[in-house]
Amino acid sequence: MRLTLAHAVLLCRHLDGTATFYRETLGLPVAWELPGWLELDAGGTRVSLRRRDRPYDGEAPAGAGVQLAFRVEPEEVDAWHERLLRAGAEMLQAPATTDYGHRTLFFKDPEGNVVEIYAEV
Repeated sequence: MRLTLAHAVLLCRHLDGTATFYRETLGLPVAWELPGWLELDAGGTRVSLRRRDRPYDGEAPAGAGVQLAFRVEPEEVDAWHERLLRAGAEMLQAPATTDYGHRTLFFKDPEGNVVEIYAEV
């Protein structure tokens, strides 16, 4: 049997602010919305945001809970860096070219998750 990832669900203490970040700063369009739940179209999959309010959710982690990686064209990495700086995103690593062939940058979303924007170079 083969699994196909349909969406990644991010548990949010502050759903409204996190939703604004993913919609407005990253420009992900809303695919579906319910109270306490938002699905955003991220190309081949969806990023879902859900209010952290179920008994089995536990406490929010002190650090990042997940890392998301978004692929862009090589010339877009530095433009994303500038856009994120203007939006006040907490940068973790400025754009850099790796020895494994990526141009990449890292930042935090409002929930403290690590987000990467990279290009294959």
